[in-house]
Amino acid sequence: MNVRRSAAALAAVGVLAAAAPATAADPSPSAPKTTVPAGLYGKSDPTFDGVWRQSLTLVAQRTLGYRPAAEAVDWLAGQQCANGAFAAFRAAPAKPCDDKVKTDTNSTAAAVQALAAAGGRGGAVGKAVDWLKSVQNKDGGWGYFPGNASDANSTSVVIGALTAAGADPADVRKSGKSPYDALPAWSIPCDQDGGGALAYQPDKKGELAANADATAAGVLGALGKGFVAQTGKAPAQDACAESGRLSREQVADNAGAYLAAVLAKSGHLMSTMPGAKAQPDFGNTADAVVALAADGRTEPAKKAYAWLEKNAGDWARLSGPAAYAQLILAAHAIGEQPGDFDGTSLVRSLNALGPAPHMDSAAHESASAAKDAEDTEDAEDSGTGVWWIVGIGLVAGIGIGFLLSGRKKQQP
Repeated sequence: MNVRRSAAALAAVGVLAAAAPATAADPSPSAPKTTVPAGLYGKSDPTFDGVWRQSLTLVAQRTLGYRPAAEAVDWLAGQQCANGAFAAFRAAPAKPCDDKVKTDTNSTAAAVQALAAAGGRGGAVGKAVDWLKSVQNKDGGWGYFPGNASDANSTSVVIGALTAAGADPADVRKSGKSPYDALPAWSIPCDQDGGGALAYQPDKKGELAANADATAAGVLGALGKGFVAQTGKAPAQDACAESGRLSREQVADNAGAYLAAVLAKSGHLMSTMPGAKAQPDFGNTADAVVALAADGRTEPAKKAYAWLEKNAGDWARLSGPAAYAQLILAAHAIGEQPGDFDGTSLVRSLNALGPAPHMDSAAHESASAAKDAEDTEDAEDSGTGVWWIVGIGLVAGIGIGFLLSGRKKQQP
C-alpha cells in the first residue's frame, strides 16, 4: 500500500536518480525540498507520496474507530483537480490543474477510499470515481497514468476504490469488459515458475513473471476489496489449481496459495532491486498479511504478522505514516491489537505525526477500540523522531508495498 512505502517514495528516488537503476545515493536524513503543508501527516517531502500517505493514514484511523481531524480531511480533499482526479501531490492546490499536473489512477483510487471512509465528501468521491471510469482501458483494467497499458496493481487499487464508493466493479465496463475480466490475464499458470502469482504486466515478449506486490494487490482486487479487509472464508483449495478460464475467486485463491508458499519458510517477503542486495520487504509483507487474511489463509497471515512485530518497528519509524498505517491494517486483518506492537503503540505513533483525530463515541463501546484509545493516551512515545528517506540504497532495504513496481515503472 510508502511507505507502502508509498510506492511513490521509491518513484521519488527513481526521479532523483534520473531513473538510474539502484545506485546508492546519500541515505542520510535530509530536509524536504517542498514545504510540508499543515494538515498533512508526516514531515518528509510529500512531492511523490503526499496523497498516498494521507489516504492510508485516514483509512487506518477510521478502521481503528477514530474520526480523522477535519484539517487532515480538508487537506486531502483540497488536492483534487476540477475533473475529479488526484496527483501524487499538488504544492499549490489553489491553482487549477494544468498539463504539468500528472494525475494518476493510484493516487485517485487511494483518495477515494480515504474520503469515503472519512464521510461527508460524497461529491468529491463521486467526481473521482467518474474520472476513474473515464480512463478505464478496453481490457477492463487501468494503468498508472491515463493511457498507459493496464497493470495488476493499478487495476486492483481502483477496484478497491469502486467498492469503497459503493459501486460494483463488475458493472464498471469498457468495451464490455470489467476489471474482473482483466485480472486473469496476469495470473501465472500453475505449472509454470511462480504459478498462481500475478505479474505486474506481461513483458515485451508477452511473458509473465511473478511479482509479490502485484500478487498481494491482485488477491484483494479479485476479492473486490480495498485497503481494509478482515479474515474471509477459507479458500476453495490450498494449492494452485487450474480450471480453464479462471474466475476472479480462483485468481485470488491461486495468488493466496503462492504468497502462503513463499512465506512458509521465513515468514516474510524479500525485496530485490537491480544492483542492490535482496533484503526483507516489510511493506509487501504487511500487504501480504492483509491479502492472506482476506483469502481465509489465517495461519500464514499470522506467521507473517508475528515476523513483522519482531522486525518492522525500525522500518515504520524511518518510513513514517504510511508504514504505520500498513501495519495497523495488517493487525486489523487478523484481529491483532495495533496498540501493542511488540511494546510499541502503532496507534499513538501514527496519530503523533499529524493533527490529532477524535475517537467516535460509538467506538468507545468496543473493547478493542477502547484499548487503542488508552494506548494513545498512555503509551510511551515511540514515534516522535522524524526521518527523511532519500537514497535508493536505503529505499531498497526498507520495503515497498504492493504498488511499488507499477509506480517505479510509470513515473514520467
